[in-house]
Amino acid sequence: MGYRFDNLRLEKGMYNEAGRSFTQVLEREDPSEQYKGTALEGLDAYQRQLKRFDIKVKGAGSDAVEKFFATSQSAVLFPEYIARSVRQGMEEANLIPHIPAAVTRFDGMDYRSIASVPDEEQKALRRVEEGASIPQTQVKSQENLVKLYKRGRMLVAPYEAIRYQKLDLFSVTLRQIGAHINRMHLEDAIDVLLNGDGNGNPAQSFTVGTDPIGGTSGKLTYDELVDFWSQFDPYEMNTLLVSGDEMLTLLKMEEFQNPLTGLNFQGTGTLASPLGATLLRTSAMPEGKLIGLDRNYALEMVSAGEVMVEYDKLIDRQVERAAITSISGFAKRIFGIWRSSSAVSSVPLISASSSAISACVFSMEERALFSALEAVEYASFSSSPGSSRMCFTMRTPSGAQRLVWPYWAVSA
Repeated sequence: MGYRFDNLRLEKGMYNEAGRSFTQVLEREDPSEQYKGTALEGLDAYQRQLKRFDIKVKGAGSDAVEKFFATSQSAVLFPEYIARSVRQGMEEANLIPHIPAAVTRFDGMDYRSIASVPDEEQKALRRVEEGASIPQTQVKSQENLVKLYKRGRMLVAPYEAIRYQKLDLFSVTLRQIGAHINRMHLEDAIDVLLNGDGNGNPAQSFTVGTDPIGGTSGKLTYDELVDFWSQFDPYEMNTLLVSGDEMLTLLKMEEFQNPLTGLNFQGTGTLASPLGATLLRTSAMPEGKLIGLDRNYALEMVSAGEVMVEYDKLIDRQVERAAITSISGFAKRIFGIWRSSSAVSSVPLISASSSAISACVFSMEERALFSALEAVEYASFSSSPGSSRMCFTMRTPSGAQRLVWPYWAVSA
């Protein structure tokens, strides 16, 4: 059987088609559907071209950068390799997908979003009597355009310096560029959540120690979190963006120190607060602040196309200064469902000077969790002297698991 990808002619102009990425152009010329049931099933059009020219981009056996430039046609694939590696870096440890309610793809620079602006009367779902008019929800276009920002890096690397480098190693640098670009997009999202998108919609801000948030100024406790959570009705606070210092404060709260939280963190690396909100820690957040939002409604991300690279220079081996850019912006969706809290905490560290721990105090919830796990053997309770963090080994039908959870403990 003859395959189209073997004799497809690759040209620079494939990067320049309006409204289509390079891969989309390849897919149009060489559709993946025709490879179902063959050894090439599962590869997209670009990956088939890599196979055509026998270019290995991953693993210990990856080729050198110069393999892309063996022919004039294979050189056309190099900019897409750059773009894909950068996108991979943007997607790794990416918090942005957990924030916006919608992502809009838009080819241009002038974008005007729409928003619903309900007042307190409109938020109430009242009974409509017979013959009465039905309450209205007004949706209108925003007064100001969404600000789209170009974020990127200049790749400065003479071809002679990288031609013999393995592609697997070179991709590490490209993924790092992607991570930096994504961090800047996250800062843009946080800025819009806090200060608004230019349409008079900054976040409603609360400070610990002032009404309606109780407590002592400068000290965040679980009680203040509950007060903060109660401000979201009729929406829900399902996401919390926190700075590093506030994450430490939250994790040291007694309410976070339970087996279920520990089990989730050990198994998935994600944390959820006792209030049901997903915790997202980022250094892009200002110190002493946390943002609560209902991610189902709060924010819209506007993306102007894919990651862009200066393909002309890359194809012609002029890598000395090649720009890699991404354009995006953010807009508020429904007014009134995001909050920020200033809670500069100065909680002192509590140290223990007791000897080895001899017993644990388990709550009813912890006992119920152990029963639900159907564990048949508990062993190896151990802890370092003076520590309230205990290593707990249990055996379940799936095998032994060693967990480290914080407990209140009784010293010997």
